[in-house]
Amino acid sequence: MKKQPIYGLIAEFDTADGVLNAAQRTYAEGYREMDAYTPFPVEGLAEAIGFHQTYVPLVCLIGGLIGCTGGFFLQWWPNVIGYPLNIGGRPYNSWPQFIPITFELTVLFAGLATVFGMLALNGFPTPYHPVFNARNFELASRDKFFLCVEARDEKFDAQKTRDFLLSLNAHEVSEIEA
Repeated sequence: MKKQPIYGLIAEFDTADGVLNAAQRTYAEGYREMDAYTPFPVEGLAEAIGFHQTYVPLVCLIGGLIGCTGGFFLQWWPNVIGYPLNIGGRPYNSWPQFIPITFELTVLFAGLATVFGMLALNGFPTPYHPVFNARNFELASRDKFFLCVEARDEKFDAQKTRDFLLSLNAHEVSEIEA
């Protein structure tokens, strides 16, 4: 019978400080492919597992620029090129009257880009992930904290990594099938 490949090892902790200290020590030990799962945000945990950069602000900026440009163009084109009308002696490109719609479309596009960009960058929706099969993982949304070291990490060795995670005072260490 062929052995099932594993996704990684997951350690269960009872406290936020426990998982934070474990993540810091795991990163210091040289592991880089890991993730943490907690029922609420833990200050400093993202940095402890090596997550330092997000592209969500850039996605928001690009969405806002597209909305701003599109909003202005949607008003400028018909008033200046498509169907110019001289009403009250105003210039065709009377940009102050374009500001409200331009602003509203900037906010709309920036907001939509932020929401959908965040979902895409987080990999949502995720109907299945190997960690969903971990023992007691449903407690990650209630009162337990989990640290997963993935098998694709260069330093990963199933027995050595298990022993290391147990040395971090993990309540339990489980193997996750891929």
